[in-house]
Formats: sequence, structure tokens, C-alpha cells
Amino acid sequence: MKEYKVVIYQEGMIGSLILGQSKVDPVRFSEFLNSNAIEGWRVVTMEKDIRRMLLFFKREAFLVLMERETGSATTETAEV
Repeated sequence: MKEYKVVIYQEGMIGSLILGQSKVDPVRFSEFLNSNAIEGWRVVTMEKDIRRMLLFFKREAFLVLMERETGSATTETAEV
């Protein structure tokens, strides 16, 4: 059986407030993905999104859909 989760990954508001827009840091995003992979999560799909903040500022975000196998999956045992 599989378990799914959806995560919206985005950087903090400071970059948006200072620069007018904020992009996702690829190093931090890689660390985020790797930390979830260690827990057994696998990225199924992701979508890039530009999100508005406080009417004037823009922030880059990623909507990430992940899956992993759960421990409650039934396993068949073969009898010899």
C-alpha cells in the first residue's frame, strides 16, 4: 500500500520583500528532497508556481507530490 503527501516548498518572505521577488534556492531544495528521500519518500511529480505575497511581491514555489510504501502492505509468504 502507498502513502502520499503534498508539500508546497517555497523560500521565506525576506527575499521577496527586499528584492521584489524570491526564487527557490536549488541547494536548499535539494536538501529538502534528500531529507524526504531518507524517510522513504519519492517524488511522483512537481509543478512550479509563482505565488503572490502582499499584493505586490512574487515568490517562486514548487508543489511537490510524494509517495512511499507503508508498512501495512500485506505480504505473501510462500510455503515450502
